[in-house]
Amino acid sequence: MTDRNRINSGAVATWMLSIAGVLLLSASLAAPAAAGRSRYAELVVDGDNGRVLAERNADARKYPASLTKIMTLYMVFEALEKGTLRLEQKLKTSRRAAGQPASKLGLKRGQIITVRQAIMALVTKSANDAATVVAEAIGGSEFKFALKMTRRARDLGMSRTTFRNASGLPNRRQLSTARDMARLALAIRRDFPQHFDYFSKPSFAYGGKVYHNHNNLVGSVQGVDGIKTGYIRASGFNLVASASRDEGRLVGVLFGGRSANSRDQRMRKLLANGFRRLQRGDEPGLPSRFVRPRGRMDGFSHVPLPRQKPSRRAVKAAENFDKSRFDIAWSVQIGAFNQVASARRHLRKLTGALPGLLSEANMSIDTIESGRAVSYRARVHGMNERQAHEMCSRIRNANFDCLTVAPTEALLATENYHG
Repeated sequence: MTDRNRINSGAVATWMLSIAGVLLLSASLAAPAAAGRSRYAELVVDGDNGRVLAERNADARKYPASLTKIMTLYMVFEALEKGTLRLEQKLKTSRRAAGQPASKLGLKRGQIITVRQAIMALVTKSANDAATVVAEAIGGSEFKFALKMTRRARDLGMSRTTFRNASGLPNRRQLSTARDMARLALAIRRDFPQHFDYFSKPSFAYGGKVYHNHNNLVGSVQGVDGIKTGYIRASGFNLVASASRDEGRLVGVLFGGRSANSRDQRMRKLLANGFRRLQRGDEPGLPSRFVRPRGRMDGFSHVPLPRQKPSRRAVKAAENFDKSRFDIAWSVQIGAFNQVASARRHLRKLTGALPGLLSEANMSIDTIESGRAVSYRARVHGMNERQAHEMCSRIRNANFDCLTVAPTEALLATENYHG
């Protein structure tokens, strides 16, 4: 080989190595950016009616990380409402719970923690060991609890969410979306307003240590009153935030932030833009896009078919039958409940959501016995068929369940109405 050929060959080799280096460098720089884009999502909704104000990748399934604990807390609050848990109830830490990785309180096997302390640990420290403790208390095992979480998520309308644990620790099948997390944030405030204040607690003291809330927006951004952060390597930095000001209420969701600081800065901007839109009041939001949770389907707000066949005795004797009363004998059932207190709460929620529709309606809570089981049906009475269907349509549009009830069962119910 001549000197010229050796020189040319060396130049070509050097050029090729240079190009390869540039390509490798470009790939190394581009890969994280592409990964960041692929896991990023955001959504902002009007917290009063679910109207979507801004969204990006809101229906893409992503890793929720510790946003999972919002669902865990929903299940805890529900257990408190049912009476299967009490706030001062003592829970024992299992070996599995003690072995959970950080973030955690560092509970030892056999150590006692109350339900109230577990709630605070989940909200502030995002403690994985506390998540397993309450999961085992409610579900018997964390796996069974996760199945319950998923079923409840479906009941709330979170159709693209699946849970495999109570903490949000990495699991490739544990997935959710920004839209589903917004539904959950709206649902937990709607269903448990008496417990929502936990999410605004800035700190929690336990075992001689003080744990500060991971949600840095609480106390630093006007109006922010919760609710939860989340992070695993596969998800990036996640956040669900709730904020209330004179302009109204907002719920913001962000998945896949590159850092806690950049995530928080972006959420500040999303909330500020959202409040400006609420203040102007002249923008309808994204056309026909609303995020609203469905009612719970465990007998608290689900409307089942009547367990008993309608009685015929009200229309058996034609000579004693008042046709004018039959014309207005239609009813709308708006809930069937295990406890009368739950029925009353649901009536108050619905009346608050549709004050113009139900403020002067004839409503009752009817007790239905079937064997040893007792249920309580909340109904609105005194309508004709058209009015009943129109009312039910408006109730469904407000994202509540309802069922039109035709005569004669409805006529019997109006006879027992006490106002």
